[in-house]
Amino acid sequence: MPSSNNEQRITKYDVYAIGNAIVDIVTEVEYDFFEKNEVEKGVMTLVDEKRQQHLMKAIDMKKSQLKGGGSAGNTVAAINQFGGKSFYSCVVAKDELGKFFLEDLKSNGVETNLVYDQLPNDHSGRCLVMTSPDAERTMNTFLGVNSFFSPEHLDEEAIKNSSYIYMEGYLVASPKGLEAMKETKRLAEHHKVSTALTFSDPSMVKYFSKQMEEIVGASVDLLFCNEEEAMIFTGTNDILQAREKLKEVAKRFVMTLGKNGALVFDGDTFIQIEPYKVTAVDSNGAGDMFAGAFMYAITHGHSFAEAGKLASLSSSKVVGQWGPRLTKDEVEQVKSRLTI
Repeated sequence: MPSSNNEQRITKYDVYAIGNAIVDIVTEVEYDFFEKNEVEKGVMTLVDEKRQQHLMKAIDMKKSQLKGGGSAGNTVAAINQFGGKSFYSCVVAKDELGKFFLEDLKSNGVETNLVYDQLPNDHSGRCLVMTSPDAERTMNTFLGVNSFFSPEHLDEEAIKNSSYIYMEGYLVASPKGLEAMKETKRLAEHHKVSTALTFSDPSMVKYFSKQMEEIVGASVDLLFCNEEEAMIFTGTNDILQAREKLKEVAKRFVMTLGKNGALVFDGDTFIQIEPYKVTAVDSNGAGDMFAGAFMYAITHGHSFAEAGKLASLSSSKVVGQWGPRLTKDEVEQVKSRLTI
């Protein structure tokens, strides 16, 4: 397996990540909920506060739960739970949700650029995560203060002292977020830090293809995507064609295949990662956990095959329960089972 120089040098952080800081409102809905409320099922849709408030009135809030969320937020929490070290640049407001999010990062040992007393008086981002009986998650996200996340929120010193930077694809939907992604990649390349990107959601690739192509640029060192995102981005309808085209824009990549496991390209060889059988309950956060476990493994001396195995088992555990995170005990059980 080819190995990046950045995986060998000693750094303060394994991963420096940027993304939308979101508090998840996790709930269950029936199939007819989507048609009744004109919600596109199975994707992430950005909405304004009025629209989200309307949907929140349509669900049973008493049966809903608040969870620390955001794609990159889930990933860095996973990295730290496995024993890694991460830094997360994001933005929240000085409100109850912002306080909740900061405390969640702190409880997972994630370092951040945020200082509560210096936060703006605004609304923190929140996501209504609606899980249907088929365990598919549909998300409606109100970005709130995340719309203002920009290059000024980056920490160059933390980037410089990381093995990888990790960029959340959802940021392409915001002009300032797109600028922050470009600057993060520029700084990483300047300091010879490896670059990782997740497409995050099919809607980001479908509706913001030009912006996503700007971020990918000549290449990224590591790309995370699912099969649908891969085919949309490459303009193909076949996984075999998509994987060949991805080699043109990513030195290495991971394509998750749902119940069929994952496909890993380590820069030289394609590796099929077998799935772990699980009764699906909630797919929310499975991709984030996969990325977190995978990046923990490759920054701690493990091969891409070993990383894929750890990530596959970890994400299967997430799919088999409610919420995007595992408990620390569950993480330890996964690690001991695979001797990672």
